[in-house]
Amino acid sequence: MSEAPRCFDDAEALVDAILQRLGNTLVVGLPLGLGKANHLMNALYRRARDNPTISLTICTALTLEAPSASSDLEQRFIGPLSARLFADYPALEYASAIRQGTLPANIRVREFFLRPGGWLSVPRMQQDYTSLNYTHALDTLLRWQVNLILQLVAAGEPTANGQPARYSLSCNPDISADLLDRRQRGELQLLSVGQVNHALPYMHGAADRPAGDFDLILQDPQYAFPLFTPPHSPAALKHHAIALRVASLVPDGGTLQIGIGSIGDAIAHALRLRQQQPLDFQQVLQRLESTQALLDRHCEPFQAGLYGVTEMLVEGFLALVEAGVIKREVDGKLIHAGFFIGSPVFYEILQRLPPDTRDRIAMMPVSFTNSLYGHEQSKRAARQQARFINSALMVSLTGAVTSDGLADGQVISGVGGQYDFIAQAFALDDARAIITLPATRTHKGRVSSNICWQYPHTTIPRHLRDMVVTEYGVADLRDKSDAEVIDAMLSICDARFQEGLMIQAQRAGKLPADYRLPGSYQRNTPEQLASLLTEAQQQLLPAFPLGSGLSAEEEDLAQGLGELKTLNGNRRAMLSLLWRGWRHRATPRQQAALERMQLGAATGLRERAYRALLLATLPA
Repeated sequence: MSEAPRCFDDAEALVDAILQRLGNTLVVGLPLGLGKANHLMNALYRRARDNPTISLTICTALTLEAPSASSDLEQRFIGPLSARLFADYPALEYASAIRQGTLPANIRVREFFLRPGGWLSVPRMQQDYTSLNYTHALDTLLRWQVNLILQLVAAGEPTANGQPARYSLSCNPDISADLLDRRQRGELQLLSVGQVNHALPYMHGAADRPAGDFDLILQDPQYAFPLFTPPHSPAALKHHAIALRVASLVPDGGTLQIGIGSIGDAIAHALRLRQQQPLDFQQVLQRLESTQALLDRHCEPFQAGLYGVTEMLVEGFLALVEAGVIKREVDGKLIHAGFFIGSPVFYEILQRLPPDTRDRIAMMPVSFTNSLYGHEQSKRAARQQARFINSALMVSLTGAVTSDGLADGQVISGVGGQYDFIAQAFALDDARAIITLPATRTHKGRVSSNICWQYPHTTIPRHLRDMVVTEYGVADLRDKSDAEVIDAMLSICDARFQEGLMIQAQRAGKLPADYRLPGSYQRNTPEQLASLLTEAQQQLLPAFPLGSGLSAEEEDLAQGLGELKTLNGNRRAMLSLLWRGWRHRATPRQQAALERMQLGAATGLRERAYRALLLATLPA
């Protein structure tokens, strides 16, 4: 480890230096998500592609790619959006090679978490995927004999010699911080290489590193690029219903972990509503929950506040800091987090936080956030009344959770830290693990239940079942018998699927033959939910509760196109939408959205059909 890094203004020259130091066998630790040094990775990839004597293994997760459209209508939406948000983000060339089937034999990419849904039916990626808990990735990298880190970094203030004395791992200390600590202790031989990006915020905690932690630095302005900033997806009424219920399960003075996505955004909004508009929060919740259920809930504003410990720092945490919900400090910090990727809104909130508040957000390795090992006594004391909240694709009637894959073995995403936090919930005295999911999904106009009898792929086994929340209720499964668990799951299932699931459970001998569905369960319908919350939705439950990174027209289009996507492929449903849209006259708001899609004055049959479909689904 050198006292000061050697600085470069040319990526190819830096790759020369890497090869001189390490030879032709390279095992690269490339951070998850945003922390990748894209220009350096591409230069190294090209060098190995053109020289088959170089053995290059890329160990990484969550390779980011700009969104692509699957139809002309989608392209009208995504094209301008992508040009605005992603045009200058340098694409990772290894990803394109995998998709095209042209990855050379001397290059291997090993990912332990995939961009959700982004690599289905791509053989090379599916075959080389490694299933890992996030906390196990460090040890796996060591066994793979990682010898090189390529990390995007933020530079500190320059010293008298013009070079920074410190750098920040910023968005990604998740595994890199532990690797560098081992190197400092002389336990690991590793070449540490950084690429400076001045768009990265300088974050503290374990992310804040001395310059000597890096051997080589690429810092020329020609390699500057904007951060990857995906916009938010809209939160539907069912997401808000889930969120309102979850927000009432979080005790004041407790600890919070939430994840990315529409449900996570809605949960942050519901907690903020509970803090800032407590009467509105309580009144809306009373429409959803029985008086008996509310006796055990937490509905008052936060006095002591929450402490955040999370794998991913999402916009919701920053919004909760601003709202005075997250205000309980641990070791002078409001939040300890492992990594971040954010929409433009994330950076807007981070920028407007007072400097002393932002400094109380500590970026840490996932060995700290996702685990109780190491300083266990202090972690236990800090993580009091923890609520670890994660999402799932499906939950079986007996409580097994499916979050990352399909029945045929295809990987949708990865385990990530979900198991880690559920294990913590059982290891801590007063913690709970909360799994959230909508009760149903719609594909090609066909509605299916996300609560199933059994499913061939499992992420979290049923012996770790705890709490499950859908738009229809909360199922507390901990310490329950199988029959009690099945009854609780039926109580939060969509009414259209309850009887079929009940019969399957009875045939398997897991429910008494004389079991009957309580009448209250039959109220679990979208129509009933809409009757309870539509008025509140208009006033209190917006589609983009934390902002979006989109224009107002794009927010409307995201909702309309989302509905179209669930119906596409169902001829009858699409014809019904066409008929409804052709008969509908655009409101000024809808007309603005149509003009954003170049459909303000549609010409030709195809454009008229596009216009009609959108008019049938756009908010009025």
